[in-house]
Amino acid sequence: MATEQDLQALSPSDRERLERLAALAERTPLETLYFVQRDGFEECEESVRENLLAEQSILEQGTVSNDEVMAETRRMIDRYARQKQAAK
Repeated sequence: MATEQDLQALSPSDRERLERLAALAERTPLETLYFVQRDGFEECEESVRENLLAEQSILEQGTVSNDEVMAETRRMIDRYARQKQAAK
């Protein structure tokens, strides 16, 4: 886990970058620093951007329940099985 000492060791520009990223991720800078140390700034920034886009998409378009996905999958499998049986 990242420490206060790790935060203090950052350059001023990296500290600002971390604080912006933490605000976007709705985490503290210290929590965010753990991921930055593990994955790097660019990976973390991309991940946060992608998560924000996904959340926006869910708000705009909604989601599909697991039950609906499973029912459609069963229908597809059954359709395929019937086609295979008919081909025999």
